[in-house]
Parts: sequence; structure tokens; C-alpha cells
Amino acid sequence: EVPLVESGGGSVQNGGSLRLSCTAPGLTSTSNNCGVHWYRGEQREWVSSITPDGSTSYADSVKGRFTISQDTPADTVYLQMNGLKPEDTAMYFCKTGFPYGGWWYCKQDYWGQGTQVTVSS
Repeated sequence: EVPLVESGGGSVQNGGSLRLSCTAPGLTSTSNNCGVHWYRGEQREWVSSITPDGSTSYADSVKGRFTISQDTPADTVYLQMNGLKPEDTAMYFCKTGFPYGGWWYCKQDYWGQGTQVTVSS
């Protein structure tokens, strides 16, 4: 199994910034057409997505503050979070398709273990 690893979480004050990373071998390769998606919290609230062609989308609650991007050679997707608010406090997860045999299967979700973001007021 290919591990999907998030990192970059931490504790910041209101208005602070963090950059989350999601990485796995082949994550942003041409074998993965599933896109990479960030979610947060126990209810897995959708935050942002990036498609293989680089198109991005955001939840209204983070639009204008968060930026998703990808570094293809590094097989990494980033979530730059600026202007953090206490209500952004959550465990953040990335999700893509299930990796198998060098390909990624979009009909089966594959989650990382999450990284905690805590914003104090």
C-alpha cells in the first residue's frame, strides 16, 4: 500500500498561516486522474480540491484565504492557509483514489492519517 501522508499542521494564533502538505509516490503523476482533495474535521467537511489539470475549487468558508497547489515532480499537494481563524481548527485530511498496481482508482477513496490545525483566538 502506498502511504498518503499529510504534514504541516500546528498551533497558530488568529490571523496566522500554515502550509499543509499531502504526499505519496505518484500522487500527482499522470496515472492519477482522481484529483486531490482536502477535508477537515470529524464530519469530513470538504475544503478544497485540485484536478490533474490544475483546476482548483474551494469551500466558501475558506475562499480567498486558502490556496491549493501541486508540485508535480515532488508528488505533493499543498494547502496554503492564510488568515486562519479559530473556526478553522480541525484535523485536516487529504483524499484521492486508491493506489494499486501503479494506478489510482477513483471509485475508492484513499485517505491520509490527518494533520491537526489549531488556531487560538
